[in-house]
Amino acid sequence: MSTSEPERDLPVVITPLRLDDLDEVMKIERASFPLPWPASAYRHELTRNPHGYYLALRPRLSLQRHARLPPLLGYGGFWLFLDEAHICTIAIHPDYRRRGLGEWLLLHLMELAREVGADVATLEVREGNLAAQRLYRRTGFRQVGVRHRYYSDSGEDALIMTTPSLTSPEMRRLLAARRQAVAERLRAWDEELARMQPR
Repeated sequence: MSTSEPERDLPVVITPLRLDDLDEVMKIERASFPLPWPASAYRHELTRNPHGYYLALRPRLSLQRHARLPPLLGYGGFWLFLDEAHICTIAIHPDYRRRGLGEWLLLHLMELAREVGADVATLEVREGNLAAQRLYRRTGFRQVGVRHRYYSDSGEDALIMTTPSLTSPEMRRLLAARRQAVAERLRAWDEELARMQPR
């Protein structure tokens, strides 16, 4: 998974998710989902699932120190089935949403999926989660079906969404454009954080 030179000045970094992230993962997990995965599920995913790929979104170390940011801002992962990457989870710390962090993480998951051999990405999303649906549509996902009463806590339907081929010229252009746009948002946030730091 590559990071271009102009992106090295961003306030966040993407790294593999680690076992020692689990305490922070569970804080975000419980704040994000009505049916959170237990820590044991993540431990299994990180140590025993050869088809699972998980990324962490972290603040740049200097920002973590000076802006008092948490060590983990978000995480996400997918399962690789043949040529399909099924995005099984993605979450951002509730205090840092609506800054482009979720899209940045999703874009890196999609890039990693392509690098490990996926041709398409798929996911399920709650029918009522309109913000997530907008995010997914911006990055090329389209609804292809419905799983009725999929969520056991509410009986809510899940929309099944998928992308065109991740290797197609159209998707490559779309994802490159989104990556550039989100990088600009993150730079603006970096400037905002810099103004807040004590002198």
